[in-house]
Amino acid sequence: MHRHADSVESMEQLALVWRTMVLDRDPGADVRDLPGIAVRWADCRFAFWNCLTLTDVGADAGLVKQRLGEAAEVMRTKRRPGFLWVFEDLLDEKARARLDEAADAAGLAYAFPGTGMAADLPSLAEPAHDELTFKRVTDDELLRAYADLNSRAYGFPLEDGRDGLAGSTLWKSDVHAYLGLRDGVPVTCAATVEADGRLFVALVATDPDCERRGYGEAVTRKALYEGARVTGLTRATLHATAAGAPVYPRIGFEPNSPIRFYGLKG
Repeated sequence: MHRHADSVESMEQLALVWRTMVLDRDPGADVRDLPGIAVRWADCRFAFWNCLTLTDVGADAGLVKQRLGEAAEVMRTKRRPGFLWVFEDLLDEKARARLDEAADAAGLAYAFPGTGMAADLPSLAEPAHDELTFKRVTDDELLRAYADLNSRAYGFPLEDGRDGLAGSTLWKSDVHAYLGLRDGVPVTCAATVEADGRLFVALVATDPDCERRGYGEAVTRKALYEGARVTGLTRATLHATAAGAPVYPRIGFEPNSPIRFYGLKG
């Protein structure tokens, strides 16, 4: 695939899945497709549900500067902080080189990196891990455990994760969300959801005290296996943080789209 095509797929998967997730969190949320900017903003405590992304393909430095200013203006109208996602390969070469400088001028601060990835999965074997049992999220108690794992993994207060997920019907039905339990205690989690003929992997997290034991890979394989079994889909996409990025190539994912996350300064 041409690098623009990979990045377009990754960006469009974000916009599609986040539309569903944000409207599930709040049916009155700010979900709009502006020229060059997708707004997916729940304005809740869970910062990942407060999201903008740039959508122009092949944008030059002048257009990117304009879009960053417009995105910052949208973010300034919100009560809660969130992130602007920039898929770097959607920008032309000069715009990529000047991205941080242009973001700074717009009042945005670089937060952290990410990587878009995709896979054409072979027939998956049912996953197993010697130390884990897997349980699908089907009730509020399990969903709260899923939220709490994300909060601990990403350094959020527990209430932030719960504000993003607690009480959701979607996450207990249409999302293939799984916990990995060790001795009955949830220690890792992953989910897949169908999106435009693909399985999108979402909100993978492992308790910080239980890292480097293969738990995240195992529960991600479980969510992919169950999602594929139900939907028949073989193409999968995800957006990885730096911590998770080494895990996914072992499952068959290929990095294809560097992402930069920005928040408002101050």
